[in-house]
Amino acid sequence: MNQILKKEEKIETFIRDLLRAFPRESGFLIPLLQKIQETFGYLPREAMERAAGHLGMPEAEVYGVATFYNQFRFHTPGKHLVKVCMGTACHVKGASVILESWERRLNIKIGQTTADREFSLDRVACVGCCALAPVSVVGEKVHGHMAPTKVDGLLLAIQLEKERKKLSEP
Repeated sequence: MNQILKKEEKIETFIRDLLRAFPRESGFLIPLLQKIQETFGYLPREAMERAAGHLGMPEAEVYGVATFYNQFRFHTPGKHLVKVCMGTACHVKGASVILESWERRLNIKIGQTTADREFSLDRVACVGCCALAPVSVVGEKVHGHMAPTKVDGLLLAIQLEKERKKLSEP
């Protein structure tokens, strides 16, 4: 319960300070939502409600804009965000098979997060690495020439790194 209160206080304080920096004009909605997501990793409902009030917009309109753009998330992302490129070059080279491999191995669908909050899975239009197609991005690292077996290798590497960190803790 105490952790929930701290989260709510953090949202409230951040939004109050952030709103002061943005004019009360609807044209600032997307930059405002981007800043909120940059801070929290997703768009908390409370933050969208406050943004609507600040901009003098109906909450439904703010939600409508946020759901229109696939850059916005509505749930806390996992520790490792996995993005699968579905641009033309990646699509032609089998990105759908790579996406299915991630879904199967993580046991989640696009837009979902694993129960342990380790991984989230998204599809993106293009990451700009067409020469490396098909591409997955894990965190901030681009992995090119993906294959289903490479998905297994990346997951194993993440698990091994996690175990290595555990062993090195005092």
